[in-house]
Amino acid sequence: MSYKTILIHLDESPNIDARIDLAAQLAISHEAHLIGLATTGVSHYFYESLSTGAGDPGIGPYLETLREQARGRLQHFEDKVRRLGVSSYEKHLADDEAESCLAMRARYCDLVILGQYDPEGTIPSVYADLPEYVTLNGGCPVLIIPYAGSYPLKPDHILIAWDGGQEAAKAVRNALPFLQAAKSVEVAVFNAQQRPDNHGEEPGADIALYLTRHHVKANVRQEQTEIPVGEALLSLAADINADLLVMGCYGHSRFREVLMGGVSRTILDSITLPVLMSH
Repeated sequence: MSYKTILIHLDESPNIDARIDLAAQLAISHEAHLIGLATTGVSHYFYESLSTGAGDPGIGPYLETLREQARGRLQHFEDKVRRLGVSSYEKHLADDEAESCLAMRARYCDLVILGQYDPEGTIPSVYADLPEYVTLNGGCPVLIIPYAGSYPLKPDHILIAWDGGQEAAKAVRNALPFLQAAKSVEVAVFNAQQRPDNHGEEPGADIALYLTRHHVKANVRQEQTEIPVGEALLSLAADINADLLVMGCYGHSRFREVLMGGVSRTILDSITLPVLMSH
């Protein structure tokens, strides 16, 4: 199993180069097609509502400035991936806001790479809920990279957050290319007694057996915590030096509102390592 189509969002955040490097390395190792997407950040509904059209002298120059900025990000992407040796790639400029455009294009990809929202470094046209919106609406696993710190291009020590739910199960299946290449995999089951219907006689044993059939040896950890599970997960990830967290994303989205479960929200707000999420 491998990722054959990878999509990366090209924004103006400070850590974009690290994300491009990671995306390029994944594309090379999986012999995948890499798509770099830059958006103007202006909803297509805006264009439809213009009575005078996008060529209006009061609006046209502003829109063209946004397009030029997006073209610059695309050119930077192309220069880097060519230098890094990616053989199959494309760049795409979209006159749209990032959320809806990424969610739509994610349906034709195997993996989407996004940055964590940075309140001090992300352009205003990118909503704070971008990662969760794309995860909930794209139908594709999303790899979210923290806006601070540096991370290996290949995760060796992976932590799985397992609660027996369908979102977690989908995340594990979607993460198999990473899991099969890892040196160690830990499955954390927190407070299993609170969700007995989601587990068998021995919580975590069934998913460990599933992983074994995919040539992934996993160690199951049954954990008890009185602090919020999201905080406990991040603490455990730090204790075992995990460099990737795999988990389900819980919540649902409306037209412009995203409602998240408590664990998902804590992780997305406070991640200290890359996180692969699925819904």
